[in-house]
Amino acid sequence: MPALVNAHDHARPLSSNSFGAAFTPLESWLPRTIFATPPDPYLAALAPLARAARSGCGAVMVHYTRPSGTMPIVEEARAIAKAAADVGVRIAFAPAVKDMNPLVYGDETEVLDALPEATRALFRETFVRPPTSPESYLALVDELAEAISGPFVDVQYGPAGPQWCSPALLEAIAEASARTGRRVHMHLLETERQRLWADSAHPDGIAPFLDGLGLLSERLTLAHCVCARPDELDLIAASGARIVTNFSSNMHLRSGLGPIAEAHRRGVRVAVGVDGAALDEDDDILREMRLVHGVHAGSGLYANWTPAEFLALAVASGRAAVGAPGDGALAPGRPADFCVLDLDALDRDAVMPVDPLDLLFARATASHLRELVVAGRSVVSDGKLTSVDLDGAEAELRARFRQDVGRYAELDRGWPCFDAALRHWFQGCAGCG
Repeated sequence: MPALVNAHDHARPLSSNSFGAAFTPLESWLPRTIFATPPDPYLAALAPLARAARSGCGAVMVHYTRPSGTMPIVEEARAIAKAAADVGVRIAFAPAVKDMNPLVYGDETEVLDALPEATRALFRETFVRPPTSPESYLALVDELAEAISGPFVDVQYGPAGPQWCSPALLEAIAEASARTGRRVHMHLLETERQRLWADSAHPDGIAPFLDGLGLLSERLTLAHCVCARPDELDLIAASGARIVTNFSSNMHLRSGLGPIAEAHRRGVRVAVGVDGAALDEDDDILREMRLVHGVHAGSGLYANWTPAEFLALAVASGRAAVGAPGDGALAPGRPADFCVLDLDALDRDAVMPVDPLDLLFARATASHLRELVVAGRSVVSDGKLTSVDLDGAEAELRARFRQDVGRYAELDRGWPCFDAALRHWFQGCAGCG
């Protein structure tokens, strides 16, 4: 079958739940990821990319939101591209950018003033940084493209989301994308709080606002869209942009399900992403595909799509999102990106003939993967990665994180008060914006 695509991810080295973030709403979860700052960018990328490959992913989006800070960002990107090459997968690399609302969707003063004076400066210094100018960000992406782009790496623009990016920044990215043809990867309407912000900041509609800037196009991929409305889905569909749904991540962060079946009915191209938070925290794209299919294929007498239609849709849309060539079809002259699953293990009971795709969407997990080939190169053989030691990389990462965790001790002590202040702000943000 075609190699699968993780169309929205951030290449997080270990689960954020290992850093005390389990079942935390997005808005208080995001600051908590500071504890998971990568100690080494190569190892930190190698582990999630290897886990993705082990479940059948031939291509992965890396929306890079948490640099290690141990080296210049261009060198960090080189290390990530090397990790992808060593594993053997294609990647899209989109450096995330934001220039407003670092803590809340508005003025963070109220949150910081609620903190004890002894820790207020620490939290301000940690989370409130000088914003990046549009010009410097566009120059950085050009530099990154010069350094790492190629047949297996697609450099993209990565605005974090409209609630974190000024209109001037989004407009500059839209113009640069139209000029260069470079793709754009962005979060949109992931939570109810973001829905409230969008309605307050853009009363004429967030989708028309993005469309007016020129962002809505076939070059754009939108992650989540949990709170998107029918009229917004129509605009997204008409533009040719894609939506990546992230079922398990939305569950872990209590964000909601999202109107994915409705998006499909309205003509939106839909892809699937793991977003670093698969159901069992193992980056298993096979299980994630099953969850999305099981929830959004429908509950009536007739499904919204067949397993074959959904597989083809998710692969083709995913490849478009990450800049991988072709639509994933296995045909002469197409890229040799495919995976092989153990049908005997899938059809464990072997009572009567059953469509293999039915079994795929009923019970497949990474444990059923036997081979992954990307561009003709064997990445997984006999169920094992061919060129990297995932167990060794994860063991080294755990050791490094345990060694480094002490530097966040003061932040951790002040966290309960900070988290309470954040939640209090968002609890009353019906008019945020």
